[in-house]
Amino acid sequence: MLSKHKGDCRYPHGHSQTVEVVVAADSLDENDMVCDFKALKEAVMEFLQAFDHAMCVNTDDPLYKTLKARYGKRVIGFRRQDPTAEVLAKTLFETVEARLGTGSDLPCNLRLVRLRVNETATNWAEYAKE
Repeated sequence: MLSKHKGDCRYPHGHSQTVEVVVAADSLDENDMVCDFKALKEAVMEFLQAFDHAMCVNTDDPLYKTLKARYGKRVIGFRRQDPTAEVLAKTLFETVEARLGTGSDLPCNLRLVRLRVNETATNWAEYAKE
């Protein structure tokens, strides 16, 4: 729900979003890879699972408290901002970046380059640190 949006996006609606994570390293590991994709997926999947069948809502939205009380963890609050694709991309980037150093199967020299949230097949938002 985008409470600041003047069009239909202000109403509850859904997307089948995908997330693309681009990582880099200065060198390849002993298996001639930057990292094992499975290890990367496992490092971020628990966080991403929270978004499956969940509603993202601006905490300033008048319905936020009611929805949160009714549906609990299936309502994800975005503090004082609408959960646009741009906000989701930045939030996910920061979360994934923080988790990269915690996966035991991930190389320590791995760095997050950019993260893209695909809202549809033709619309996306991408976040990268400059």
